[in-house]
Amino acid sequence: MSKQTYTVCFCFRRRFRVPAAQPPAGIKSIFDKYAVNDHMSADRLQRFLVEVQKEEKATVEGAEAIIMNNSSLMFHRKGFNVDAFFRYLLASSVPVLSPHSIHQDMTAPLSHYFIFTGHNSYLTGNQLSSDCSDVPIIQALEKGVRVIELDIWPNSTNDDVLVLHGMTLTSPVELSKCFMSIKTHAFVASDYPVVITLEDHLTTELQAKVAEMVHQIFGDKLFTPDKECLEEFPSPESLKKRFIISTKPPKEYLKAEKTKDKGNESHEKDSSTEAWGGEIPNAFDDKDDSDDTDSDDDDNDDLHSGDVAPEYRSLIAIHAGKGKGGLDDWLKVDADKVRRLSLSEHELEKAAKTHGPQIVRFTQRNILRVYPKGIRFDSSNYNPLVGWMHGAQMVAFNMQGYGRSLWLMQGMFRGNGGCGYVKKPDFLLTGGHEVFDPLVKLPVKMKLKITIFMGEGWYYDFKHTHFDAYSPPDFYVRIGIGGVPDDTIMKKSKTVEDSWSPAWDEEFEFELTVPELALLRIEVHENDISEKDDFGGQTCLPVREINKGIRPVPLYSQEGDKYPSVKLLMLFDTV
Repeated sequence: MSKQTYTVCFCFRRRFRVPAAQPPAGIKSIFDKYAVNDHMSADRLQRFLVEVQKEEKATVEGAEAIIMNNSSLMFHRKGFNVDAFFRYLLASSVPVLSPHSIHQDMTAPLSHYFIFTGHNSYLTGNQLSSDCSDVPIIQALEKGVRVIELDIWPNSTNDDVLVLHGMTLTSPVELSKCFMSIKTHAFVASDYPVVITLEDHLTTELQAKVAEMVHQIFGDKLFTPDKECLEEFPSPESLKKRFIISTKPPKEYLKAEKTKDKGNESHEKDSSTEAWGGEIPNAFDDKDDSDDTDSDDDDNDDLHSGDVAPEYRSLIAIHAGKGKGGLDDWLKVDADKVRRLSLSEHELEKAAKTHGPQIVRFTQRNILRVYPKGIRFDSSNYNPLVGWMHGAQMVAFNMQGYGRSLWLMQGMFRGNGGCGYVKKPDFLLTGGHEVFDPLVKLPVKMKLKITIFMGEGWYYDFKHTHFDAYSPPDFYVRIGIGGVPDDTIMKKSKTVEDSWSPAWDEEFEFELTVPELALLRIEVHENDISEKDDFGGQTCLPVREINKGIRPVPLYSQEGDKYPSVKLLMLFDTV
């Protein structure tokens, strides 16, 4: 036990004890249930593993090995006392997500997966004036992102190709440098394919130069289809360590300059800007975005005049395009070919209210990409669940931003071993005339029961005056669900005052109608009566992969980096 001293008003000092984390009441109660005379033997530990941890195959011999490996000299090696039991739970090697490796079927078409997708992957900061660089591309790939977006433009002398955000003050980076970084870092986090989406503003001559560059850099690792349009997308398994080019066929490339120019006349900050303290907008909020000007590579006027370099056209494996009709035409399903459709977040929200089942049907064979609306100049993001609940595979996010929406994105792709591809639930892949409708209220399918016992690690990972200059922190937990509208909810724990190892011992229950899409949201904050509450860590976890039982849950920073020590001890169960 140590002591910590805080100076108050320059002359007074407050001294607090900083004890090591102690077993909270809830853990003591569980220990007492399985212990005899304050001693948990191997056979009693085996019962605990089966009944609480849901490890049906646990044996007494395995329990004996756990005791031997987790008991110091001060503890009896024939069994656990309550302190040894508590330390074993805190240091459990069983991860909160199970299985921790890739476990889903990876042999279905690409359209059957949610894919970890970046937006304007080359930007280091905001959408208007930040630098363009290969560094954020590298960072995204190392975190498991599988879709990288590049905007490609001619240089001032029209003899080379640059990557930059057009009609803005962003400084460019060479396309060749971005391609080389993609090649080098593509498969650090995952062996599954990397899709490169190109927003092309090039002349025919520069298209040919890009085609030559792509073949030189990616070589036989580039996937090129045997014919112009695929009848069905290949599987992630068949494309391991391969690169895929996705863009609009050049002769059909659609001009976006007018809308981009209009959108850039005003540099007002998005009214829904999401810092860490802003809540995620609801999936189907009624709001007037009539002045919102979205822009992407799927607008309505021909960009290019003249011929298209055939070698450039042959690169394209995933063809993109809306066509010239309205939403009904965009969402038509062709039995002979598959394609990619791009919609802005605002376009999707509007379409979801009138064409929800039609969108789901479209995404069973085709790929839907969703991208941030044009006024998100600060690189903020939107609610990804609107796209996911309609089967959208590529929900494109600004990875250089941060906030609760990005935490949901990171949480979704912690699933399936973090490989960047998560198999869509069966109900989004099946059904003829009757397909899943996110607006239809469904009966409760699962009750998720959670107990938050305690937390620790802030004392080691933060400065001791980070949260409060005059006393230890006052932590509370926000916990809830991100999912379909009927499942979305947040709750709050009590505040534990003046403790670096707070013990809440609180139970929460969540009724889920679509658990397959549910993400458990956890945030820790420090109560500050005079200013904005301080951030103390967060995580998001896919509900369908959470291990039952008592598990240590590591927490992450606002940017999604794992803290070395900070964790919560929690109990998970379902009914």
